Amino acid sequence: MALPGSLRRQPANRGLVSHCTHHHIVVFLLTFFSYSLLHASRKTFSNVKVSISSQWTPSCLNSTAPELRPYELWNSSHLFPNAEEATLFLGTLDTIFLFSYAVGLFVSGIVGDRLNLRCVLSFGMCSSALVVFFFGTLTEWFHFYNKWFYCCLWVVNGLLQSTGWPCVVAVMGNWFGKAGRGFVFGLWSACASVGNILGAFLASCVLRYGYEYAFLVTASVQFAGGVIVFFGLLTSPKEVGLPELGADEDDGAEEDANRPLMDDDDADDDDQNYSIQATDTDNQPKAIGFFQACCLPGVVLYSLAYACLKLVNYSFFFWLPFYLSNNFGWKEAEADQLSIWYDVGGIIGGTIQGLISDVLQKRAPVLAISLLFAVGSLFGYSRSPNSKPINAVIMAITGFFIGGPSNMISSAISADLGRQDLVRGSSEALATVTGIVDGTGSIGAAVGQYLVSLIQENLGWMWVFYFFILMTSSTILFISPLIVREVKLLLHERRPRMLAE
Repeated sequence: MALPGSLRRQPANRGLVSHCTHHHIVVFLLTFFSYSLLHASRKTFSNVKVSISSQWTPSCLNSTAPELRPYELWNSSHLFPNAEEATLFLGTLDTIFLFSYAVGLFVSGIVGDRLNLRCVLSFGMCSSALVVFFFGTLTEWFHFYNKWFYCCLWVVNGLLQSTGWPCVVAVMGNWFGKAGRGFVFGLWSACASVGNILGAFLASCVLRYGYEYAFLVTASVQFAGGVIVFFGLLTSPKEVGLPELGADEDDGAEEDANRPLMDDDDADDDDQNYSIQATDTDNQPKAIGFFQACCLPGVVLYSLAYACLKLVNYSFFFWLPFYLSNNFGWKEAEADQLSIWYDVGGIIGGTIQGLISDVLQKRAPVLAISLLFAVGSLFGYSRSPNSKPINAVIMAITGFFIGGPSNMISSAISADLGRQDLVRGSSEALATVTGIVDGTGSIGAAVGQYLVSLIQENLGWMWVFYFFILMTSSTILFISPLIVREVKLLLHERRPRMLAE
């Protein structure tokens, strides 16, 4: 007779600590900082936009640039007649990057499941570092300025950077099982926020020498990180002789540790699920196809939900400093520093909500409650008074309820989806599923940046927040079938305990 799910989960939770080795810590740190470095290079581009705009604009038409003589020498490199057009082109580069990044995620996930994850990640980091070096440093040193060349480089950079997230999530999913995954991934997903802070720090240290040195420093650090990943990252426990997750399926506790969040068959352990991958006689699992990955339970629903949620999350990332400066009249530097509180709230939210989802062994209900509070916090933040302390508090609360669920979907839930029963015994679905979820989310984020600017220009900031509330509500709507299913499972599992008492 099978034990109730609640009783079988207790050993699995204790197993999280007992099975943790120094290899797990090294994998956690290497994947954490590898993606932090990728995000740092993106943040560098955001931080030096003013300097780039000044360089691309004739000084006589740029109020921020000093007047230098001779005129012909110092204005021979201009690309645009005024700073407004230069800023518009920089925004266009952001959109180009996001769309190419989104397309690349779908491809990178498939490639990551078919090739060595360490090689794909290292190649992406080193190649992206070279592109960033060409874009920001080499073109300035050789005084070569061309709009089409910049666009082509940024398309390539988006494709190369897309190798990062599917690979690091897949590696983490190989090492950390379902037990404790919410907490571990919630803490680990702070890597993007740490990368933003690191990029801002590196750029600020050398920006006074010229924006090209900001690109040089971040590209050099990222390239070095790619080399370290290539020689130091272990993609799965079997590389050091440790058992793979799900290998000991006869052990009920370990089996439950890797049980997917959508599984409703706790009462019948003898029921065999249909597997997309046929049993391989030589124990060499094959990567599933793109459409097979899309057909896995929960993948499409979470992908659509993440498209709405990442739109809101990335809009705060790109527009929050501008909103604070434009709406309240605060200095740009002060707005940049204040916007960090949104990231802080997201880090705390992802960790705490991940821990709660581990205790409940259900993710969707935790997401639903957080997103309901997010609707209220968005409404409250849209009416924040002209007070920096109050604004920072409400901003952190908003980041807690929006950034937290965003981190959970892109990391812990993606890993759950890629290791469910339909692909049990194979790690070659993790990168593909992660690419699908994050790729769909990035498409939503790319479209959202244009919509935010359009709504703000024609209707004002209040309607932008109404748009955010609509997208957050849509996120809840997309995962509502999973919410209902997991709440029913939660009540079903509590019933035996109540009867026993």
